[in-house]
Amino acid sequence: MAETALPADLVAEPRLNRWISVAEDGRITLYPGKVEIGQGLLTALTQIAADELDVPPDHILLQPATTGASPDEGVTSGSLSISHCGLAIRQVAAEVRALFLAEAARNLDCDQALITVAAGRFSAEGSLSQNNPSFGYGELAIAVNLDRDADGLARPKSAGARALAGQPFPRLDIAERVMGQRPYIHDLALPEMLHGRVLRGPNPCAVLLEYDEAPMRLRWPAVRVIRNGSFIGVIAASEHDANCAAEMLAKTTAWSDGLPLPDIGSLAVWLRGEPAETEIVDRCGDGADHPLTGRLTRTYLKPFLAHASIAPSCAIAAWHDGGIFVQSHTQGVYNLRADLALVFGLDPERVVVTHRESAGCYGHNGADDVALDAALLAQHVPGQPVRVQWSRKDELTASPLGAAMLVQLSADLGPDGTITGWQHDVWSNGHVARPGRAATPTLLAGYTLAKPFPRLQSTDPPLASGGGSQRNAVPLYAIPNRSIRKHRILTAPLRTSSMRSLGAIGNVFAIESFMDELAAHSGQDALAFRLRHLADERARAVLERVAGLCGWATRTSREGVGLGLAFARYKNTGGYCAVAAEVNVTDEPRATRLWIAADLGEVINPDGAINQIEGGAIQSVSWAMKEEVRFSRHALECGSWDSYPILRFSDVPEVAVALMKRPDEPPLGAGEVAQGPTAAALANAIFAALGIRVRQMPFTRERLLAAME
Repeated sequence: MAETALPADLVAEPRLNRWISVAEDGRITLYPGKVEIGQGLLTALTQIAADELDVPPDHILLQPATTGASPDEGVTSGSLSISHCGLAIRQVAAEVRALFLAEAARNLDCDQALITVAAGRFSAEGSLSQNNPSFGYGELAIAVNLDRDADGLARPKSAGARALAGQPFPRLDIAERVMGQRPYIHDLALPEMLHGRVLRGPNPCAVLLEYDEAPMRLRWPAVRVIRNGSFIGVIAASEHDANCAAEMLAKTTAWSDGLPLPDIGSLAVWLRGEPAETEIVDRCGDGADHPLTGRLTRTYLKPFLAHASIAPSCAIAAWHDGGIFVQSHTQGVYNLRADLALVFGLDPERVVVTHRESAGCYGHNGADDVALDAALLAQHVPGQPVRVQWSRKDELTASPLGAAMLVQLSADLGPDGTITGWQHDVWSNGHVARPGRAATPTLLAGYTLAKPFPRLQSTDPPLASGGGSQRNAVPLYAIPNRSIRKHRILTAPLRTSSMRSLGAIGNVFAIESFMDELAAHSGQDALAFRLRHLADERARAVLERVAGLCGWATRTSREGVGLGLAFARYKNTGGYCAVAAEVNVTDEPRATRLWIAADLGEVINPDGAINQIEGGAIQSVSWAMKEEVRFSRHALECGSWDSYPILRFSDVPEVAVALMKRPDEPPLGAGEVAQGPTAAALANAIFAALGIRVRQMPFTRERLLAAME
């Protein structure tokens, strides 16, 4: 048989037994390197493996990602879990099935072609083995050696032969969640576990000047205070004591001002005026080499955003025999291990990181940082686990932020109303400062130690790897002359890193708002204008589908209500998504309905994919209508839900999602396709309702009133 090309993650770790094991009782265990962060990944992986192995889904167990025991699949991010981990599991399962099929044929004394596999049992009519007419995986396991490399000779099933993949399937974790049988990391209670809290200054670069622990000791004499440079924390026997002691200690601390923060009222000026590294992202034709004539130029602004994870970050760490054992809801166990090893000067093999589930996150939040907090405190009580849970204020102010972005677009329209020239400039800090990718650690506490590690600048991956501030800056539209540049800002008073969709949210918001403006400027329908510039049939299909869902062709105007649409292909290589949004602006601007059409290639679990798209779109509504990190010149001022409001349940719009059926196409991912199109569709809907353009997020009542002046 011809070899099947192995998925990239399987090339990196080809050993079958690193991905899967089969026990003598027939239980099959998967060891994925990607992690569950609320996206339903483990359910989808179970569907994939059960299909290929021909076993009931309840015969499959999944082990949490753990360094040393799981494949190193990097970080769970970028809507890549199915296309990377899922396809690796599919190929592994196909090869494991083939090995067991060969062993079953030997035991049944018949040709493999005569054997059927159903419910995990191998059987064949006319078998010469009358005493054992069928064999299960468990019965054959002792004779099948999985300590071997994948060879690509086994072919996974065709789309039509799969019974589970592509079908709705209930989440495997929901019942246990409801019954309290599947604890989040916050709920774990280990023997002799202590509790820690860490204090931080009001400015990201503040230095601890002094503190007085005497008042605290009068009330909590058993609480230990740990200081290392500007890192200061407490260890107590209970969470209550740790909280109360930390609050009292905080009243006696004094911090330096740190670096001055930007003037929030002039954020666009700051972004454009700071030193920056400029890079040509894309250029075609001669659009960059001559001035545009009759150009239309517009500027769009996305503020700094907080991850605002509902569950504060939490970790448990313990030191044993000179090594660290960490439980964390990190998105990359190996990446976190690498940075912890750097901080403590350990061989990475002396650091064990195990993933524990939390209530979900949206990129590089505080999960990795709190793991170092716990490890630093636990170093002072060897042998005992120390649990550190951040406060709400910590979560909103100490986690990395999503970078602010300023996007300036210019375009020319020809006599026939087509775009003939396009220029795109984006100013932003870098979007990636995840651990495990640099020679020095990027964990927060590492910057504050007595011997601090250098505070690294956030970077942008190359566009071929998904990009950062330049993600989705290249329009998918057919434009003969275009130039796209990014300007990565080299000053970083605020720490920025990966947030759901990275630069795609700012770039798509700008591009799709601008496409509406160009259509209106030339007197064309916004849908027709987009379609005339799109050659990609799959892109056209999602736009046409969403137009049908929302009744675009037959829409009528209603006072205070507007309908807008937008489109993007995530990263220009991932899922296609078109969104139509209805807003009501009669009082507070409010999103009332969303219609979404998405082409994700092969979909493993339609329910899971729809949940991801709905969640991403609703979060984008929150970003677009509510969220903005506030700060003074020396302090972040977004430490509570009052100062950093997010969308409430009462504000959630009605959402309808339609998935294009493409079972024979490669999977493209769902988690981040809707963010950019949703924000732009909302802005375009506001224009339809009021005749005004809002080019700065969030679209608050005050911004709308200012735009009317």
